[in-house]
Amino acid sequence: MKPSDRPSIPEAPRSIQKGVPLKNLLGPEAIDCLARNVQLVHLRFDGASFRKQALSGLEDLEFMPRGQHIADALRRFLPDTYDRAIRILVDSLTPSQTETDKFGLAEFFYLPHSFFIANYGIDLEYNRGNDPFDISMNALHALTTRFTSEFAIRPFLIQRQERTLSQVMRWVNDPNPHVRRLCSEGTRPKLPWGKRIPAFIKDPTPTLPILELLKNDPSLYVRRSVANHLGDIAKDHPELVIGICRRWLKENASSNSKWLVRHAIRNLVKKQNGAALALHKIATQSGYANNGLRCHKV
Repeated sequence: MKPSDRPSIPEAPRSIQKGVPLKNLLGPEAIDCLARNVQLVHLRFDGASFRKQALSGLEDLEFMPRGQHIADALRRFLPDTYDRAIRILVDSLTPSQTETDKFGLAEFFYLPHSFFIANYGIDLEYNRGNDPFDISMNALHALTTRFTSEFAIRPFLIQRQERTLSQVMRWVNDPNPHVRRLCSEGTRPKLPWGKRIPAFIKDPTPTLPILELLKNDPSLYVRRSVANHLGDIAKDHPELVIGICRRWLKENASSNSKWLVRHAIRNLVKKQNGAALALHKIATQSGYANNGLRCHKV
């Protein structure tokens, strides 16, 4: 297959550039590229009409609303069943990635795909009465190895919590670190840019088994997500997080564990939380004995 016959994404800087709006990532070039990618795997796709619809009103929209707007345009011009539509979108993806340092701003090209799954992936009517849950889970798995599914998975956690968590627990052992990170990042109670999950804000215990399984993950990319997840929980349940971190240090006093704990409680430390300050001091020391944790009560 020639390079011109393969799906691609527009080039973009690895990080946000001063004076360059993030919304520019989803401009005319991205829409043209998206239309081309879909047409490569679905010859009947009306790329010209899709472009016209996607570009209409785009200029006035900011970044996240642009993702939603383009997803709505995809819904209009893809097949009229979710099963067929999402298979086309998955087939139009670029190759999956396993490296954790390759992703940059270019991958935000897939934000409309994320919105498409989030908006329509539980819609029985769009799928002619057939439950599209499993199809959506497969799509989330595919998407997160090209971009991230942390935003798209949240409606499933809100509306189908038990079933979605069961799937997440199966993913914690996935060989791809992007999938393992999704397990922690996608279930964060207060994910930045993502829908909040009220049930997990009130009671975070359903996600704790995920963090337990990932706390010693070989990838820093995944461990950082675990720490950020704990940081979310600490905003509403500081005592719970302090207790978890103390126990983790007693079980494993490695440098990786100490870094994770420091990262997880950093906002509590900034607020001068006494227990967090004591724990941070221990997690900063080298070669301390585990019983040193016993004198610090939550």
